[in-house]
Amino acid sequence: MFTGLVEGQGRVTAMEKRGGDLLFRFHPLFAFDKPEIGESVACNGVCLTVEKWLPAGPEFTAFASAETASCTNLGGLRVGSLVNMERAMQMGDRFGGHIVSGHVDCVAHVESMTEVGGSRRMRMAFDAQWSGEVVPKGSVTLDGISLTVNRCGAGWLEVNIIPETWRVTTAASWKPGAAVNMETDVIAKYVKNLLQPYAGGAGQGGAPAQEKPAESRVTMDFLLKNGFGL
Repeated sequence: MFTGLVEGQGRVTAMEKRGGDLLFRFHPLFAFDKPEIGESVACNGVCLTVEKWLPAGPEFTAFASAETASCTNLGGLRVGSLVNMERAMQMGDRFGGHIVSGHVDCVAHVESMTEVGGSRRMRMAFDAQWSGEVVPKGSVTLDGISLTVNRCGAGWLEVNIIPETWRVTTAASWKPGAAVNMETDVIAKYVKNLLQPYAGGAGQGGAPAQEKPAESRVTMDFLLKNGFGL
């Protein structure tokens, strides 16, 4: 579990393709204390597992399956690319962002960037099927960064990037057309799934929705005919 508060950036120092799978070697550009084999690290918002720790770098290796590569922007990385990094939160840590699972829903694309005061307003476009999980003033994770949704609609949203976020994350490299990993709010996912049987259509992930409860045959006329008069 993560919070979307990026700890620092990491650099891709090696990248090996194994069929559709990818094996990365990352060099953290911040203090990475007491590394543990098997721990989770969000890289551009994607939850990856540390497989080897190489203290001379220091560097670590992480494996991304073909499925992960196909639905995130990790497949577009190259040696030298920078990624946002966050280690999994610990019990008792300050919770400054929002609940982030590290399971990317889709890849959004930067449509435009506008300077507003000291901030940058980013407009992102994405597959409209995820719009039901994005609400104004709700939370969204973009390349591992916890951000507040200013405005949104079918297939788009706008967020503000404040100067500190611009300084310490890869957001400064985003240009129109850039591919950005997007994770919607986990609470919105559960609410949507719970309400799906009453809304009709398919459930989360394309699963068939439960059948709509049958309409009750107990009417006022039925009650009167069976002795339940007023």
